[in-house]
Amino acid sequence: MRLHEYQSRALLAAAGVPVPKGEVAENAQQALAIAETMGGNVVVKAQVLMGGRGKAGGVKLFDSAQDAADFTQQLIGKRLSSVQNPGGIVVEKVLVSEKIEIEREYYLAILLDRAKQSDVVMISARGGVDIEQVATETPDAIVKCYINPKWGVCDFELRRAIKQAGIDSKAVSQMVSMIKKLVFAYEQNDATLIEINPCVLTPAGKLIAADAKVTIDDNALFRHAEIKALRDVAEEDPLEVEASKYALNYIKLDGTIACMVNGAGLAMATMDIIQYAGGSPANFLDVG
Repeated sequence: MRLHEYQSRALLAAAGVPVPKGEVAENAQQALAIAETMGGNVVVKAQVLMGGRGKAGGVKLFDSAQDAADFTQQLIGKRLSSVQNPGGIVVEKVLVSEKIEIEREYYLAILLDRAKQSDVVMISARGGVDIEQVATETPDAIVKCYINPKWGVCDFELRRAIKQAGIDSKAVSQMVSMIKKLVFAYEQNDATLIEINPCVLTPAGKLIAADAKVTIDDNALFRHAEIKALRDVAEEDPLEVEASKYALNYIKLDGTIACMVNGAGLAMATMDIIQYAGGSPANFLDVG
């Protein structure tokens, strides 16, 4: 289950991670009121569960509360499309957040490395850009620090990884503290991903999680009723939403041959056979 940015920020703030001030608006009037409390120096960010919002025109900086409200008026109800989501998602709400002065931008993430069967902290001094491109073109720019399931992650391991990533010395101690809080939030909420891009170092020397992306393990939602209540089914595929009501493992695909299979392994094998024979599966479905 993916969380919106404003929901992700709230989850991280509860763990003590520094995040910018901001509130959600569903119309221009609300956006105007929020922006005025911040003196008009705000950033308006479309709240859609997709990557590439900025390139799609869903993120913009303002020095005027009225301009922020006008942009919100244009954005609400608009369908944003990106490389990750070519079909697009309709914007229903925006996050009006305080504008942060930026000296440096870093990248932080915690996720599950299935190959290593371990959670891993990923750190890079190349924040604020497409991390997938960085991983492809300059993989050494991303440093990994694995979390031992017995005793967690130690300060000296984090400091070593942060130094190896080329992070400014004045940000090291703050980043160690932030990562430990992120790990706490990750484990306490049964997350499979927490990503901060960018993690901003301000000219005043403060480290802030300027953006946040959180994904929660669906299998653990029974332990987190408060998180499950945040689910935004309006931004999910209607067929997948319907399937989830009956505990069916269903994922819609782009093919033309429907699959109804008993067992995840057999479902994967069936899809492989269809592809091998020149067809294309329309879905993954483990009836179970």
